[in-house]
Amino acid sequence: MAERRVNVGWAEGLHARPASIFVRAATASGVPVTIAKADGPPVNAASMLAVLGLGAHGGEEIVLASDSDGAEGALDRLAKLVAEGLDELPETV
Repeated sequence: MAERRVNVGWAEGLHARPASIFVRAATASGVPVTIAKADGPPVNAASMLAVLGLGAHGGEEIVLASDSDGAEGALDRLAKLVAEGLDELPETV
């Protein structure tokens, strides 16, 4: 299983707009991905309600994981998005 540990770059954490950006990127990756707080159970990264339910705050560590083909590249792109706290979905996702 491929895994990336990254700190949330959005000051407000994964709430509302940042969560929407992240969920769209996770869905666009075409790879099933889970997201979890470092000490919590994983949830579906393509589910807005699940991502909001994490309550991940800015600076907090999260874990992205997948065991599908293409996981390494997808996780790299998602980890970069989360770490940099981008305000818009990049075209390269």
